[in-house]
Amino acid sequence: MLRKLTFVLTLLVSLFGTPTFAQVNLKDLREKPDSKIVNADTIKENAIKQINVPIPKLGLEVNYWKHWTKFGLNANQASFSDNWNAGGVNSMSLMGLFWHKADYTRDRFNFVSELDLKYGKIQNKDQLAKKNNDRIFWDNKLSHKFSEKWALYFSFTFESQFDVGYKYGKVDGEDAIIDTISAFMAPGYFTESFGLEYKPDKTFSLRIGTGTARQTLILDNRIAPKEGGSAVYGVEPGENFRNDLAFQITANLDRDLSKNLNLKARYNLFADYKKLSDPDNRLDLTLTAKITKLVNVTANGILVYDSDQSGKVQYNQGLALGILFSLPR
Repeated sequence: MLRKLTFVLTLLVSLFGTPTFAQVNLKDLREKPDSKIVNADTIKENAIKQINVPIPKLGLEVNYWKHWTKFGLNANQASFSDNWNAGGVNSMSLMGLFWHKADYTRDRFNFVSELDLKYGKIQNKDQLAKKNNDRIFWDNKLSHKFSEKWALYFSFTFESQFDVGYKYGKVDGEDAIIDTISAFMAPGYFTESFGLEYKPDKTFSLRIGTGTARQTLILDNRIAPKEGGSAVYGVEPGENFRNDLAFQITANLDRDLSKNLNLKARYNLFADYKKLSDPDNRLDLTLTAKITKLVNVTANGILVYDSDQSGKVQYNQGLALGILFSLPR
């Protein structure tokens, strides 16, 4: 019993008696914070100076313009020996083309300018050289989107041709020119249109021009209508200018059918408000098959109905092998 009592007393003394080493060390660490007053001059001398860290300019600029260019040469050739019994005529045709499209898109505004130039001739044996293609087409469109697929647009278009167009016939059994039927700016067309544009994707667009004006000019006296004669391209005798107000529909398609096959089409309906039942129609189709990066085969066709030119449908069709350069590649 005495032994147990001694052990308890010893334990109590060790717990509540003199402070432990750990307790003394903690007490020594509890010091009051330094309360020295720093001199204001010392602050100025030791003040932190502002450092300007140079930040390199990345030189990044947003380019809202996109450009595409195509130019090339198409050719067709056929030759036969003098004793070729199956029949045929030696022929050679060449056609040069240039196409450029510029697109500016920023927020809801879009501007597109498209220039399409073509000129070609064909020469058959014992015949005069004749044009097989001649076109100047320049279309400009400014639009503002008010929804995902619809926009208000204004467009300006110019159309004409480079060279004189002739009517051919036979004189003393030989091929000869018997009349001049067209030339540069004879006719020439300027068209201004305002309306709605539907564009569900980048490959197709449909313009509905409720307010459209077209000016027809004939500036070549060889083609201009003479006094007492009939109208030429809708221009009355003694005049060289005509203005029409009309309703217009223009559809454009530029779509890759496969990796190396592209279809481009443009349809235009122009209905003069004075004769809505007899609208002008034009359809241009171009199918291009790429064989290599430079060589391609092109099939194109044109359908035109314009009662001011002819009471029947006019058509043009061609198939050619050519070299085409595309930028950017």
